[in-house]
Amino acid sequence: MGAKIQILDLPGLIKGAAEGKGRGKEILNVIRSSDMVLYIVDPFQDGHFNVLHRELHNSGLRLNQQKPPVFIKRVDKGGIDVRTTVEQTHLTPEEMGDIIRSFGYTSAIVTLRQDTTAEQIVDCLAGNIVYEKAVIAINKIDIATPEDIARARAALPADWPIMEISAFKDIGLTELKDFIYDNLGFMRIFLKPQGQEADLEEPLIVKDDSTVETICNKLHRDFVRKFRFARIKGPSAKFDWQRVGLDHQLKDGDLLTIVVKR
Repeated sequence: MGAKIQILDLPGLIKGAAEGKGRGKEILNVIRSSDMVLYIVDPFQDGHFNVLHRELHNSGLRLNQQKPPVFIKRVDKGGIDVRTTVEQTHLTPEEMGDIIRSFGYTSAIVTLRQDTTAEQIVDCLAGNIVYEKAVIAINKIDIATPEDIARARAALPADWPIMEISAFKDIGLTELKDFIYDNLGFMRIFLKPQGQEADLEEPLIVKDDSTVETICNKLHRDFVRKFRFARIKGPSAKFDWQRVGLDHQLKDGDLLTIVVKR
């Protein structure tokens, strides 16, 4: 696809890093600004992943999770009004109200579109939570037995992307690059300026959840302010050169023309 990836080898995190131990906050701030976390796991050290994962979680990182559909809007009166489209099994409306009031809200409209936990409500109110992707590489497979690898895998999240490598023996390192890239979730958007041919040689590489507004912000800060409409040809269009707005969800291989006010 032609995208360049920068990989940062960060200093190790210690227990208590989220509270600042071992210059932990500086390291965690770098992680919070990245697109993905790559764990390198030693199959002979069962507890290392849990320590690292706990510190990232305590610093406000939610890995391989979707931002929950929890919406809390402060209003002038009416108390805490909880509205939900699904059954809530974790908390009662009264318990939710207690959590929300602890953040200084006296009245709010709370809209829930999934069965919501206390942590998800706190995350929404905190406003500093970062949702990122994460993958795991189990190292030292040149000396680990199949039983060692199986035990290491059993201690890791079952639904996370996991691969096996040996840094010392250079086993799987080439495949690791593809593994990282495939899980980053990039896509190609080809730009076609008005009245000109589309640039099919050098696409814009963006995340796979990008909208027309995302592209406008990447191209120039005035594009959103002066935006009139966009035209799309490709997988996300219902027909060639469909006219769309800023919120249109793009797909890999789309051709995009942005029309702005002069």
